[in-house]
Amino acid sequence: MIDELRKEIEEARRSFVHELEGVPSPETLAALRERFLGRKKGRVSLLLARLRECAAAERPLAGQAVNELKAFVEEALAAAPARAAAPAGEWRDPSLPPSRLPAGGEHLIAAIQRRIEDIFLQLGYEIARGPEVELEDYNFTKLNIPAHHPARDEQDTFFLEGHDEMVLRTHTSPMQVRYMLEHRPPLKIISPGKAFRKDDPDATHSPCFHQVEALLVDRGVRFSHLKGTLEAFCRSFYGPDIVLRFRPGYFPFTEPSAEVDISCFLCRGRQDRAATPDPACRVCKGSGWLEILGSGMVHPQVLRNCGIDPEEYSGFALGMGIERVAMVKYGVPDLRLLYENDLRLLGQFG
Repeated sequence: MIDELRKEIEEARRSFVHELEGVPSPETLAALRERFLGRKKGRVSLLLARLRECAAAERPLAGQAVNELKAFVEEALAAAPARAAAPAGEWRDPSLPPSRLPAGGEHLIAAIQRRIEDIFLQLGYEIARGPEVELEDYNFTKLNIPAHHPARDEQDTFFLEGHDEMVLRTHTSPMQVRYMLEHRPPLKIISPGKAFRKDDPDATHSPCFHQVEALLVDRGVRFSHLKGTLEAFCRSFYGPDIVLRFRPGYFPFTEPSAEVDISCFLCRGRQDRAATPDPACRVCKGSGWLEILGSGMVHPQVLRNCGIDPEEYSGFALGMGIERVAMVKYGVPDLRLLYENDLRLLGQFG
């Protein structure tokens, strides 16, 4: 009986190899799989069922022979999809891993930065990038933050050991200084990138974060130009019905300075007099306003530090945290979620 079974096993093997060589498509391959490995009528399953016809002493050897055939068929079928999908005449290595992997997408932070850059490019700005390890003179002093200034306490950050004059930049504003030192007005740039501060990680703080800052310097620049630029940006980014609110603020490198809020785009509070903020709104928490960035007219001393006469030129600057924009626009409750690479969150925006 075992000799007869071995002949059937060898015949099944030759038949499988012959049919596999002529497989033209994934559909034909699936049919071949069913013919040989089908649970009820597959050729391997029928051979396994015949083991009970063998004598007890022959059964282990017969079972081993059938299982070897099954393993051969399974391995050949596993390597076959790449060959079945290849155009005629094209050689494929069946030992390579499959290439049909799910398509990825931009990270939420990268996507928002790209969108911000696109808007400012349409407004005629250039992108200027600078080093993340910065000179203390550019990061603080030339931005009107001398050594004794209390604003340095808010940006106590990472200095390089053995290089007291070098620091991981605390904002992307040093690129504005570099650009003003190397170019003459008119200037119109944005400076996106990473920044670093000695913050303990929590729902709204991180020792590493991303910023985009903008700078415009020319003759006759006024605060109204800043307001017009921000209205154009915010309505392009958040929607045409957005209302802006300017509140007095303080930054050492701008004067006057303003914090900028937008009306809540979820509950639409503050967008018109008839709208009432929703006390249960998950985005604005019932206030009707969302703080998004800081801005102001470039301080005359900063212009002087960069070799620009403030009696002839003026300018404005603005800056926003990209993580802050992401949390506001998409209702992300915790900044740390943006860094955990959890596909359940990131997949919503890919």
